[in-house]
Amino acid sequence: MKKKHWYQFLWIASAVYLLLGFVNILFAWLGMLCFLIPVLIAVLKGDKAYCNHYCGRGQLFELLGNRHGLSRKKEIPSFLRSRWFRYGFLIFFFIMFFNMLFSTYMVFAGAAGLKQVVTLIWTIRLPWNWAYSAQGIAPWAAQFAFGFYSVMLTSTVLGFATMLLYKPRSWCVYCPMGTATQLICKAKNHGKRTGKIKGGS
Repeated sequence: MKKKHWYQFLWIASAVYLLLGFVNILFAWLGMLCFLIPVLIAVLKGDKAYCNHYCGRGQLFELLGNRHGLSRKKEIPSFLRSRWFRYGFLIFFFIMFFNMLFSTYMVFAGAAGLKQVVTLIWTIRLPWNWAYSAQGIAPWAAQFAFGFYSVMLTSTVLGFATMLLYKPRSWCVYCPMGTATQLICKAKNHGKRTGKIKGGS
């Protein structure tokens, strides 16, 4: 039997993260690791090691789709693979992310009150007040948690839907973080090639 590596069990962390958001919304802050680590790896190493080895969400979809047979295992539509869709979705995703940051700032500045809701697919507002206790926590920190958990839950639902319809890891094709780190890797590796050419001339 082929020996498994520790990072092949990171799907557990992804599943636990989603569950923790039901218990206490402030655990949503842990999801920032899923933003920072891929970017750091891409910047420092110039590769997509996170997507290929360490993405717990991708592993979770692989597990549910293949081992548990929840995926139809159909080819993903060509438009989802297209550059215009992936880049367009990346731009839309970051617009929503910065809108979330603006909402957090408004609470921080006292210009708006805390909204104890999770927004699914950017439109469906789900009351989530049971998962928040105001004891010693700044309202803006809670607002960020509600917003960020909305982002993470939405991307999970989208990934789960495409897992059901197509191949298990179809989400990975158009994942905004995957697209962003790919751009970073291209820029870094292009810089290395340019440097080698200049150095050798």
